[in-house]
Amino acid sequence: MGENFAAAVAAAVPVVRAVLPPAPAAALGRLALEPPPRFPDWPEAEVVRSLRSVPSWVIERVHGAVELTLASLTIPAPAVTGELTPPQSGSFGFLSSDSEAEAVREARLLIQFRPDLIDLIADLTAAVTADEALAPFLTAEGDEAAIAAAHGAAHLSIALVTTAIAAREAGQPGIAAIVGIALGVAAGRLRATPMPAGYAEAVREKERAEYRLPRSGTTFVDVRDHVFALTEGAFPAFGDFAENGLAEAAAGGVVIRAGTEAGSVRVGVRVLAEPPAEAETHGWEEVVDLSWRAEHGGAALAPSAGVGVTTPPWPGEYRVRVHAYGRDDPEEESYDVWVWAAPAEPPRVHARADRLGHRLRGEPEPALVDRPEVRYRWIRRSNLAVAATVTVVTGLPAAEVVRGFGADPDRPEALAELRPAYADPWLTALDLGGVVLVIEENGYLGSHEEVLTAVSRTGRAASMFWNVNAVTRLSFARGGEVLASFEPGLGEPAADPEVTAALAGLDLADYRDLDEKGLVAVERFTGRGLHAEDLEDIERAGVAYRIPG
Repeated sequence: MGENFAAAVAAAVPVVRAVLPPAPAAALGRLALEPPPRFPDWPEAEVVRSLRSVPSWVIERVHGAVELTLASLTIPAPAVTGELTPPQSGSFGFLSSDSEAEAVREARLLIQFRPDLIDLIADLTAAVTADEALAPFLTAEGDEAAIAAAHGAAHLSIALVTTAIAAREAGQPGIAAIVGIALGVAAGRLRATPMPAGYAEAVREKERAEYRLPRSGTTFVDVRDHVFALTEGAFPAFGDFAENGLAEAAAGGVVIRAGTEAGSVRVGVRVLAEPPAEAETHGWEEVVDLSWRAEHGGAALAPSAGVGVTTPPWPGEYRVRVHAYGRDDPEEESYDVWVWAAPAEPPRVHARADRLGHRLRGEPEPALVDRPEVRYRWIRRSNLAVAATVTVVTGLPAAEVVRGFGADPDRPEALAELRPAYADPWLTALDLGGVVLVIEENGYLGSHEEVLTAVSRTGRAASMFWNVNAVTRLSFARGGEVLASFEPGLGEPAADPEVTAALAGLDLADYRDLDEKGLVAVERFTGRGLHAEDLEDIERAGVAYRIPG
């Protein structure tokens, strides 16, 4: 390729570039930022692979925008295809799809017919792009969208002009094929070409202009070697967490010490517009404030298993509050991280209760806390995990309990047939000798006053209801009277001494293990709880009772 060819391309590029729409040009210009495309395993030309990675709307809009311009374009240029092998004579098969864009179809056809021409176009485009005659077209300035559009338009217009020259000279003047080949060549080059100087700063300015406070979100973080971080880039260096037992501020971010060695934990992030009025410690075992200086902003959780909230995309002094729960109990481990702008000040500990924190601080570990609800966590792995009502009744035969729910004990049906049917509610009943266990997988009659009144008339009854929307109801009845029926954590239980005893030590204001806490209260009030073996017995019996609507 000589100077005359580069000069010819440089003369025609402004004409083609002027008709390229900004939106598809910007989409092409951002290709280097996207994950590498995944291509099928079958053999296919590299240009076609690159073309298939371009969104169909980009192909269609580019084709429509440049079609008339390319058709009327006159480009005096020296011969560049003289050494190509003449096209093969004869016939060959070719498959296409009606849903395939014309530019893609015609490009694939030309590649089958003249593969050496396509290789030449790719080489010519690479060479002419590197020529100093084209350098002025490869600069870009402005905001993020303007730089991306200029970047994409420059490479695409060079590829379009180069392809047009070579294809016409080779006797292949079809516009659709020229557009398809040029898009494939340009896409491949754009994926491998760094973004222009100034693009990173333009992105930062865009993020700053669009960032709004407050904001919040929840994601899951992949803990590695007991730590995760809120970081601006690379994982920050950290120490032994001896100062507060939970978190450390470091250059580039804040590192948090987890109880889990490796796994996924839930982390909520809140970026506040102003400092919080007070520290929220209820439901958290460790809460620590510390100061951190952001060098450039935009810190995110890492290693993150999802897209989360980032801190403000500008530098400055920030206060970070880390809340932790369950570091001694990996099943329940979770965190909240709050961030707000504030001058630097010493760390402050608002809560220090877990055993791990005490160990890290070099303090004597507190005694293990008995949490009776933990033994009911198996329910999460059962067929009652999403929704159910569990009712335990004493002092009444099983048949009378079934009648109390409005079902007919003399008309049992197959559980396997009722379970997938939702026309009427249904129940299963397990006679435990003086105690009857009732399970409703798709109902909640056990929380109704009239049912509880009926089944508790000669003894007592208690039920726990929960559903997929986190709605719950805990109820107690004795001697045909409902003593309390309320939503744990929201409603107020009655002052009955036996209800009070059933709820003793259960923190219903904490949403964690709430269903399990309700089952503990049911067990305490009735003297019999729900066991995993009970569900196995119900499955073996395979009997259920329909409750007519």
